[in-house]
Amino acid sequence: MTVIRVKDLSLRTFIGFKPHEKKYKQDVIIQIEVEVNTSTVEHNDDYQTESFYDYRSMTKSVIKLVEESQYDLLETLTSRVLEKIMSNRLVNKAKVEIEKPNALRYSRTVSVEMSKERKDAQ
Repeated sequence: MTVIRVKDLSLRTFIGFKPHEKKYKQDVIIQIEVEVNTSTVEHNDDYQTESFYDYRSMTKSVIKLVEESQYDLLETLTSRVLEKIMSNRLVNKAKVEIEKPNALRYSRTVSVEMSKERKDAQ
């Protein structure tokens, strides 16, 4: 198995249930960890093979989802991002952490982390 990480993906979205949070976009920072089987592509260096996992495409879909979303809860947004990543059949396991900087006074950030593993993963 191979672990692919996307670190510190910084986006802006509507997140929160307070009136000002619904009016103005806020920063979120996303950490993504995806476990895929890359044994087929490792040896033939062919991105056109059926088992090639395109992390750029995955990241673009996460960006679109987050930037076009509006959720009251960080937990819901994290869950939706995880679902989007797991929708790719090549993903065996994924972990997503979304931070909301400055959400609490005296704290740099608040984050929610979720993970999921495919039951039939090899």
